[in-house]
Amino acid sequence: MALKAAVSVTRLPSPPLRCLLSLASSKSAAARRLARVSAAMAVQPAVVVGGGRVGQALLSMGPPGADVLVGRGEKVPDDAPGPILVCTRNDDLDAVLEATPKSRWRDLVFFQNGMLDPWFESKGLVDANQVLAYFAVSKLGEPPVDGITDTNPEGLTAAFGSWAPAVAARLQNGGLTCKVLEKEAFQKQMLEKLIWISAFMLVGARHPGASVGAVEKEYRYELQRGALHLMKA
Repeated sequence: MALKAAVSVTRLPSPPLRCLLSLASSKSAAARRLARVSAAMAVQPAVVVGGGRVGQALLSMGPPGADVLVGRGEKVPDDAPGPILVCTRNDDLDAVLEATPKSRWRDLVFFQNGMLDPWFESKGLVDANQVLAYFAVSKLGEPPVDGITDTNPEGLTAAFGSWAPAVAARLQNGGLTCKVLEKEAFQKQMLEKLIWISAFMLVGARHPGASVGAVEKEYRYELQRGALHLMKA
């Protein structure tokens, strides 16, 4: 007679849903931390010119201790690696250029608003690196807020030039969006921003004390007329 082995199978209770969700959440958080660490490792060191709100924000996005900050009146080092991120006022650009070794001019990345092409041409800066920054830093040391809208959920910040991928990596490491564009697409977006800023400033000048938000809400008709007029100019 053949003997049949009796095998007792103990059914383990299924883990509660709460545990599964907690485990999934932990894995997701770990994946996000790993992504941030990987991004930080991919970010190149840079020279940051200007220690204001934007400059300090850019420093916080870089490799810890690897960036060089250049303040007013200081020289840009010729041996520091990576791009040179220029975060000064437009009227300081001549001084920045004078403080930068000519051999490093190709590494300059300009974060200024406005149409800088005439100035670039006058200085011999062909295809200069530029960034259209659609993020705000309300106070020194505070994290930047990305300019994401319902119309543009992918974000509006864009970079152009040989250092554009490095700039995009840095901004993305700081939780911001940034597109890398070719020159024609970048210039189109630059004109759009110039019209946007000009229209808001013109309407704001007609209503002293009005904030950008107030212009958009209370004087929208004037804003639209101003923007249309500028687009036709």
